[in-house]
Amino acid sequence: MKIESQCIHGGYTPSNGEPSALPIYQSTTFRYTSTDEVAKLFDLEAAGFFYSRLANPTVDAVERKIAALEGGVAALATSSGQAAVFTTVVTIAKAGDHIVASSSIYGGTFNLLGTSLKRLGIDITFVNQKDSDEELDKAFRPNTKLVLGETLANPALTVLDIERFAKLAHRHNVPLVVDNTFATPFLCRPFEYGADIVVHSTTKYMDGHAIQLGGVIVDSGNFDWTCGNFPEFTEPDESYHGTIYTKAFGRQAFIVKARAQVIRDFGCLQTAQGAFYLDLGLQSLPVRMAAHCRNAEQVAAFLEGHEKVAHVLYPGLPSSPDHALAQKYLPRGTAGVISFTLKGGRDAGARFIDALKMIMLEVHVADIRTCVLHPASSTHRQLSDSQLVECGIEPGMVRLSVGLENVQDILDDLAQALDRA
Repeated sequence: MKIESQCIHGGYTPSNGEPSALPIYQSTTFRYTSTDEVAKLFDLEAAGFFYSRLANPTVDAVERKIAALEGGVAALATSSGQAAVFTTVVTIAKAGDHIVASSSIYGGTFNLLGTSLKRLGIDITFVNQKDSDEELDKAFRPNTKLVLGETLANPALTVLDIERFAKLAHRHNVPLVVDNTFATPFLCRPFEYGADIVVHSTTKYMDGHAIQLGGVIVDSGNFDWTCGNFPEFTEPDESYHGTIYTKAFGRQAFIVKARAQVIRDFGCLQTAQGAFYLDLGLQSLPVRMAAHCRNAEQVAAFLEGHEKVAHVLYPGLPSSPDHALAQKYLPRGTAGVISFTLKGGRDAGARFIDALKMIMLEVHVADIRTCVLHPASSTHRQLSDSQLVECGIEPGMVRLSVGLENVQDILDDLAQALDRA
């Protein structure tokens, strides 16, 4: 099926007389009739459900849908986007290991990698994704375990050259992990350009209605974990009766290890109710993303031509330095998020935000309602001014998430607020 049909029918196929809508299996546990059946589940020798911290039928259906949308072999839904990134990193790396990440990634991820995971013994080198291959190669060490970047960075809106970074990672025998939150699989499928693992904050466009926190990890199944750099994949896991993940699960080794080790011990899985809400959002994803892109293109052009706007960051604009990359990786559009800076700086930005009427000031992004935020005083507040600049964010930057209202209403509200800024 094409993606529009997969969003509706993927993951769950009702049998004769069963409900058309995905059922919510609101149960923590599941009943069996023999100890042998349960033992096989605990030994990872049989598929099934026994405790919802590890897997649940409703969650499983949504995982299978998202895996299909991204073109992967398996997916794992988590309690948040941060949990998806955390689970991915600690499935691959441990204390004493090192990772490489683009410096323009989302501030919460920047802090997770640069502070929290560093305290756990995983070191990090942030790189400018515009640097030459020679410069980027210098960031790698013998203990480097993965490379991380975002298809569309939040809120710098730089476009990752996925193909280039995949080749870079593979030269060093490590996987490329791409956060595809803003693009969604409707606008970009990173596996087609060589990425190995994709993560999402499903809280954003996938949910689309600001209802349910969530994240997801999708595995392409293409990375060779037997390359010699990842003994935890190729040697017995004594916590699971000596299971060797690459031998027992082949192309799904990464997802099974993430579920069996990290989700089992940290418990950051999505709930059945949360997965049901996510599935509702996914069903309309193609229609919504096309509309977000159309509205944002008009808004970005308006802002770029306004006398009080210093500059606009939106890769859909022909003037954007990332426009060529956007045409390559995001030919259907570059989503609905725009970052811009007013000529009056931080104070003018605050006056502008306070003057808005329909557009809402929210600590959120990427849903049906148009909303606005000042990253330096909210989502990226934990970063210093120098770190903000390193992430591609000016202290006075405004992040605008263009929703699905009539575009003229959005433009009118922006115009009157800019007059008062």
